[in-house]
Amino acid sequence: MILVGIGFSVVMLGLSSLLGPSKPTPEKLAPYECGMPPVGDARERQSVKFYLVAMIFLLFDIEVAFLYPWAMALRDLGWGGYVQVLLFMFLLLGGYVYVWRKGVLDWGND
Repeated sequence: MILVGIGFSVVMLGLSSLLGPSKPTPEKLAPYECGMPPVGDARERQSVKFYLVAMIFLLFDIEVAFLYPWAMALRDLGWGGYVQVLLFMFLLLGGYVYVWRKGVLDWGND
């Protein structure tokens, strides 16, 4: 199986070098930046707010992913599970309000 994998890789690389363009265009050589032309140095500093918003997004996104299994098991969990999820949602709302009050989501005063 390893030989088949290596052989497939070698054949595909060989075919791409034989059949592919010999002189790629500058557009093909440019790094992809979400449809925007790259501007400036890649090593320039980003605002801390960018990273805070990214972490907060991941945190809330993962926590919301816990709601789907809860919704599937709602009948089996009974009222105890319902109260626990209400507490969970209340804590999420409290975290969201805290982040909002701290101004992490406000990009206007950068």
